[in-house]
Amino acid sequence: MYRYDEFDHAFVRERVEQYRDQVDRRVSGEITEDQFKPLRLMNGVYLQLHAYMLRVAVPYGTLSSTQMRRLAHIARVYDRGYGHFTTRQNIQYNWPKLVDTPKILEELAEVEMHAIQTSGNCIRNVTADHFAGVAADEVADPRPYAEILRQWSSVHPEFSFLPRKFKIAVTGAERDRAAIQTHDIGLHLKKNDAGELGFAVYIGGGQGRTPMVAKLIREFLPESELLSYTTAILRVYNLFGRRDNKYKARIKILVHETGTEELTAQIEAEWEKLRAGELALPDADIAAITSYFAIPDLPERSEGWALLAAEKKRDAQFAAWVQQNVTAHKNPDYGVVTISLKPIGGIPGDASDVQMDLIADIAEAYSQDEIRVTHEQNLVLPHVALADLKAVYDQLAGAELATANNNLITDIIACPGLDYCALANARSIPVAQEISNRFGSAERQLEIGELKIKISGCINACGHHHVGHIGILGVEKKGAELYQITLGGSADNETSIGEIVGRGFEPEKITDAIETVVDTYLGLRTSPEETFIQAYRRVGAQPFKTALYGEPAKAA
Repeated sequence: MYRYDEFDHAFVRERVEQYRDQVDRRVSGEITEDQFKPLRLMNGVYLQLHAYMLRVAVPYGTLSSTQMRRLAHIARVYDRGYGHFTTRQNIQYNWPKLVDTPKILEELAEVEMHAIQTSGNCIRNVTADHFAGVAADEVADPRPYAEILRQWSSVHPEFSFLPRKFKIAVTGAERDRAAIQTHDIGLHLKKNDAGELGFAVYIGGGQGRTPMVAKLIREFLPESELLSYTTAILRVYNLFGRRDNKYKARIKILVHETGTEELTAQIEAEWEKLRAGELALPDADIAAITSYFAIPDLPERSEGWALLAAEKKRDAQFAAWVQQNVTAHKNPDYGVVTISLKPIGGIPGDASDVQMDLIADIAEAYSQDEIRVTHEQNLVLPHVALADLKAVYDQLAGAELATANNNLITDIIACPGLDYCALANARSIPVAQEISNRFGSAERQLEIGELKIKISGCINACGHHHVGHIGILGVEKKGAELYQITLGGSADNETSIGEIVGRGFEPEKITDAIETVVDTYLGLRTSPEETFIQAYRRVGAQPFKTALYGEPAKAA
């Protein structure tokens, strides 16, 4: 795990003091809310529907137990006893008092955390595969490169006021678990025929009002050219990205309006000016950053296989949890544990201060003091010995953290929606809770198999509904909440944007409509092994439209 150097410590402390003065001036009335807004946004403070909200950065989703305990402390002392983990691998606090936010940032700085660039038209938190460093299918750990990008982009003088916010994701595995094709820049670590590390580079992905899948513009970029090529992309975007209309300001619109071939040529031309300069990454610097992310020295625990088999035989619920929530580790004596923050009927992504403290304790005792945040609003313990899985499970189960639903229908992504967000048109949380309760039976979830539901309360798509196998979008029509259904979205290697199947459903009807979609899938799949997305791509939308509306229907 990367640790702050003296520059980092000094920079964050200075930023906190600057912000403290800004808050004092706002509270005293010396500056107005309009004048204060850009200052607070630069420090991750939003004004939501009912209160201020603070978004804290978790770079590439990696936390220590000490940091998790501090997040729990902040939830307990300065908020209402919980935090909300987001699709950007960050955490949000929905109820802090403005006068307390400088103190919160000061206490975060003590454990090497901050809220810088979690908002604004800048390069946001760089995300990565939550199984980075431990996945069995990994070519290389993407986190060192995410850290290099974080250091390079922090308060970058050229890219602090971009046309619009800018998001980068990096993955290093064969299977994309970082949704790189939904980002402004997506980087896929790979090796060329000579065995050299580099990146496939994608640009122009995004959701919101105009969802688009990123375009591949370079098959292989040598790792030493990461910063020079990224700088070239950002320079072209900064120069030509639209600033007259925020809805058309993202790089995806520039790609669409300019054309992939022409924009790539512009980027390559800019890159030629940069690649021989100081932005080339020396091998020694890459090695130094990579050393921070070395897998811990894991002791041999070969007894785990026999112990695990015996415990699974004794406890069916434990066996189901292992099957669904434990993934293979590079070390065969260990597993990677996904902690579900989606209890049946719960609020997706929320964790209480008590739960966060417990997770910190478990990580310290059983996972080499390391925790990950996923972009699907769950947490991960990356280094758990198979022999310790039952002990970990028992502690998680006692805190409602052992729901065996990873990648199943109740593992729902949902934005805060109209319960919190001033931009939302409709509620997301109650819909997620109702669907979770409707499909809460473990047997039914296993019968359905892998199925990703994602819910957004407005077109900004913070719930990633565009890339849900089943997406739900809350809209407002004539003063009432309505929910559109999209089908066929995906955020993996075969990223796709879901299709709106027809007119929206009232709040009291949306869960029934989802059940109709699920039942239709079960009736048409060729075998239990055919997943929802596979079946949808085989048959298309028509069977689902017919089941929902009786005939093809027009969108609301």
